[in-house]
Amino acid sequence: MRKAILQKFILVLLAALCINSVIFYFASSRIILKNTREDMSYTLRVLDSILDYEGDIPGQMGKLKGFLDSGSSRLTLINENGSVAADSDAEAALLDNHLGRKEVQEALNQGSGYTMRHSETLGKTMLYVACRSGHAPMVLRLAVPYSGMRDFLPMLFPAEAVSFLIAMACSLVVTRRFVSSVTKPLRDISKEMLKVKGDYGELKVERSRYPEIDIIAETTMKMSQNVKEYLNRIEKEKQIRQEFFSNASHELKTPITSIHGYAELLESGMVQDEAMKQDFVKRIKKEAENMTGLINDILMISRLEAKDAEVVLSDVRISVLLEEILDSLKPLAASSQVFVHSDCQPLCIKANLQQMKELLSNLISNAIKYNRPGGQVWINVRETDKAMTIKVKDNGVGIPEDSLEHIFERFYRVDKGRSRKQGGTGLGLSIVKHIVQFYHGSIDVTSELDKGTEFFVKIPIRQ
Repeated sequence: MRKAILQKFILVLLAALCINSVIFYFASSRIILKNTREDMSYTLRVLDSILDYEGDIPGQMGKLKGFLDSGSSRLTLINENGSVAADSDAEAALLDNHLGRKEVQEALNQGSGYTMRHSETLGKTMLYVACRSGHAPMVLRLAVPYSGMRDFLPMLFPAEAVSFLIAMACSLVVTRRFVSSVTKPLRDISKEMLKVKGDYGELKVERSRYPEIDIIAETTMKMSQNVKEYLNRIEKEKQIRQEFFSNASHELKTPITSIHGYAELLESGMVQDEAMKQDFVKRIKKEAENMTGLINDILMISRLEAKDAEVVLSDVRISVLLEEILDSLKPLAASSQVFVHSDCQPLCIKANLQQMKELLSNLISNAIKYNRPGGQVWINVRETDKAMTIKVKDNGVGIPEDSLEHIFERFYRVDKGRSRKQGGTGLGLSIVKHIVQFYHGSIDVTSELDKGTEFFVKIPIRQ
C-alpha cells in the first residue's frame, strides 16, 4: 500500500508540474506578446510625432535606420489606398499594395492592429504592429522578429529544473510521512485482528486522526462483536437442540416402554382375565395417543421454526373456533371439576386455522389441568387497536416466580408428577409462544401461587 500510494502521488505530482509548466508557458507567451505590442505601439506613436509628413519622407526614413535596431526592425509608411509611401529597408515603388494585410485593415478600421507571419525573405517569424497616423492620412507599421518564449527557455530551464527537483524532494518527504500516518492505524487494526484465534474477544483499536480509518476500526470491532454474539447464539442453539433431542427421546421412550411391556404380557398368555386384557389394550392405546400427540407437537414446532415453510392462511372466525375447542375440552373440565366461562367478541382474523386452534386449546387445557376441583377458568377475546387480545385466567395452583421465565421452554414442567399424570408433553406453551411470534404478536403471563395464573396474548389482525 505504501509503494502504491507513493507511486500514485509521484505520478500526480509529475502531471501537476507538467500542467503547471504548460500553463506558465502559454501565460508567459501572452504576456510577452502583449508587452511587445504595447512597446511597438508606443514606438509608432513617437515616430508619428517626430516625422514631417510634408518634408522628405524617404530621407527621414534613412535617418531612422540607426534608431530601428541596426536593421532588425522595419518601418513602413502606407497610404490609405494601400500603396507604400516609404519603407526603411526597401524601395517603396517595388513593394506590393498592402491594403489586404490584416494589420493594415485593423489599423484603418480600429486605429491599431497586429499580426504574426513568417517572412520568406528573412526566414523568420515577424510581428507586425500598425497604427493610424494622427498627423497624415497614413498608417505606420513596425515589424520586428518575434520568437516569443523560445528566447527565454534557455534561461528559464535551469530554474525550472531546480524548482522541480526541490518540489519532488519535499513531496517525497511529506508523502512518506502521510503514508506512514495512514498505514500505521491499518497495521494496528491488522495486528489486533491477528490476535483473535477463535476467542473473538473485544478488539481495542486506538483512534487515529482520520475519521475514515476510525470508521474501519469501529466496523471491525462491531463485526468482531457480532461474530462473538453469533457464535454464542449458535452454541446456545446447539445446546437447545441437544436438550430437545434428549428430552424428546426420553418422552418417547416412556410410552414405548409401557407399550412394549403390556404387549409382552398379552403375548405371553399369562393374563387370562378378559377385563385385565381390555385394561392393557386401553393403556396401550392411551400411550400410543400420547406418542402421537408428542410427535404432532414436535412437528408443529418444527414447522413454526422453519419460517420458509408454506402456511395456508384463511379467514378464521374465532368465536366459532372457541366453541369447538370448549366442546372438545368438556370431558377434561368435567373430570377435573373445573368450570369454564367464555366471553368472545365476534371477530374474524386472517390466520392459519390449525395454529389458532393449537394456541387456544393449549392455553385453555393448561388452565383446566393445573387447577383444583371447583376451580374456574375465564376466557376473554376482544379486538383492541386493530389487534386480537386473548385473556385466559384461572384460580388454580399458580406458577412459582422462579419458573415463570422457563415455562415457554420445551419440555419444561413446573410440576413434573402432575404433568405426567395429566398426560402433557411439555411442549404446549412452547408451541403457543412460537405461534404468537409467527404472527408478530406478544404474550405475557402473571401468576401467584395458590391464587391462579393469567395469560395475555395480543396478535395483530391482518386485513
